[in-house]
Amino acid sequence: MNTGNTAWILACAGLVLLMTPGLAFFYGGLVRERQVVNTIKMSFIALGLIAVLWALVGYSLAFSPGNGLIGGLGWRGLEGVTAEPNPLFSDSIPHLAFMAFQMMFAIITPALISGAVVGRMKFRAYALFISAWSLVVYCPLAHWVWGPDGWIGVMGALDFAGGTVVHVSAGVSALVAAIVLGPRRRDGEAEANPHNVPFVVLGASLLWFGWFGFNAGSALAADGLASLAFVTTMLAAAAAVVTWVGIEMGYTGKPSATGAAIAAVVGLVTITPAAGFVTPMAAIVIGAVGAAMSYGTMSLLRRTALDDTLDVFACHGVGGIVGSVLTGVFATTTVNPDGANGVLFGNPELLAVQTLSVLVAAAFAAAGTAAILLIVRGLTGLRTAETATRVGIDLVEHDELAYWRDSSSTWLVGGES
Repeated sequence: MNTGNTAWILACAGLVLLMTPGLAFFYGGLVRERQVVNTIKMSFIALGLIAVLWALVGYSLAFSPGNGLIGGLGWRGLEGVTAEPNPLFSDSIPHLAFMAFQMMFAIITPALISGAVVGRMKFRAYALFISAWSLVVYCPLAHWVWGPDGWIGVMGALDFAGGTVVHVSAGVSALVAAIVLGPRRRDGEAEANPHNVPFVVLGASLLWFGWFGFNAGSALAADGLASLAFVTTMLAAAAAVVTWVGIEMGYTGKPSATGAAIAAVVGLVTITPAAGFVTPMAAIVIGAVGAAMSYGTMSLLRRTALDDTLDVFACHGVGGIVGSVLTGVFATTTVNPDGANGVLFGNPELLAVQTLSVLVAAAFAAAGTAAILLIVRGLTGLRTAETATRVGIDLVEHDELAYWRDSSSTWLVGGES
């Protein structure tokens, strides 16, 4: 066992954990002021629910030896998951460290979906949904791609840190959830601007910071591959910001801080599946293409009746799809011998495999999400009461407000002036 690698993975697990509170601020700043508590709570509850489920059974289903479709139950309750390395994943870090690192991925993925349904989904329904979704959708997908005998991994598809497992699955699921719930009530709330732009930028900054653990930590060692993933992550996000700001300046003449923050997240999403398989220059191209595609999708969907509140599909779904497909174009064994060559290096078959993995992940996530939501709707209902539109979901669901006003209309924050 290597203490340096162990320290690195534990630090990266902490970085990925930080991403979920970062997501809470990012989403919380984008919504109306009377929805911010509920929005933040939707991310924060995943830290509790999914961590417990992961330890009880989720990790075993996702990573223990089983068959090509699902892991076994040999590691339920973390039985057999010890401080000794498991050579199935790494011979230089404790099995517990690997489990903890993967736990943070399992936590943030269902939280991403919340951005599509904020402001109109009952909190108890949401809690039931993400609990079931993590076991029914996320764990099988993680096993297919990263498990010791998962069929997508055996097929040769590349997903360095979660393009299909995390972002395609969450983005497509968000789209399905938005369809099943229906649009927000049109009292002006659907057209409201972000209530707190500094929250948006703060959240995006925390996500960017934590994403180095997300991608570079997926090397599972403090080595050259981690360095490559670190650099490609930075450059893809930077290229996405430059591209997005350029598009905004061309169309509106006024580049926004919100747009730049969203762009950074899109760039991070897009490079995730490719981070350890492509060169730094390829990462710039991938980030720029991802930003352009997400911007275009966002603009297109806003002309439809579909109400994905915070554009989760346009950012995470499209970004994950673009990154996974472009991995099949730009991947090269010159930077990672354990990967594969893509189209530009004489292997068009990888592009076909990557495309198939995206289609399968999207179809599976869509079907699983629809089924879970229909069951939850029968158990508890999905939509909040009409009063949530009038007085705000924060009061209706949580009996809390982020901001209060006294009789003289002076703003009070958390009850304090």
